[in-house]
Amino acid sequence: MSNPHSTAQIVGHPIHPMLVPFPIACFTATLVCDLVYRQTLDVFWFTATQYLLGAGIVMALAAALAGFTDFLSDYRIRSLSVAWWHMLGNLVMVIVQALNWYLRHDMGSDAVLPTGMMLSLLAVLTMLVTGWLGWEMVYRKRVAIAEEGADSGDVPMRHSTRWS
Repeated sequence: MSNPHSTAQIVGHPIHPMLVPFPIACFTATLVCDLVYRQTLDVFWFTATQYLLGAGIVMALAAALAGFTDFLSDYRIRSLSVAWWHMLGNLVMVIVQALNWYLRHDMGSDAVLPTGMMLSLLAVLTMLVTGWLGWEMVYRKRVAIAEEGADSGDVPMRHSTRWS
């Protein structure tokens, strides 16, 4: 039986894992900027978090759209409990970051300490868990792992000592 496949793809490459690094970088950088803001109280770092949170939320929603397309398109993915936990954990994380952005928008830099920083930390910790779950899906459950020679145009790779 073949592996569960990704429906949202470009030329056979799944879109979801292409988009995931963007919110990870933005949300991790938000926590780093919060820590720097805590030390310096320089409003530059607060402003940076507004942009990072906004970009991270937009990119997380784009990644979620691709991931949800894959989730809905293959019953084998939906049958994995790890896929449900991955999806629900990421949904919670995006809601936390949306609240984080809203509080900062509404209250300004007063929202950073301690609430904003704690929300940023919660989001990063949640990403560590959901990232692990995503890893489980790919490396243990083989979700979106291409079969060798699955595409009719593929030529199986042959090992060569030319570049060894």
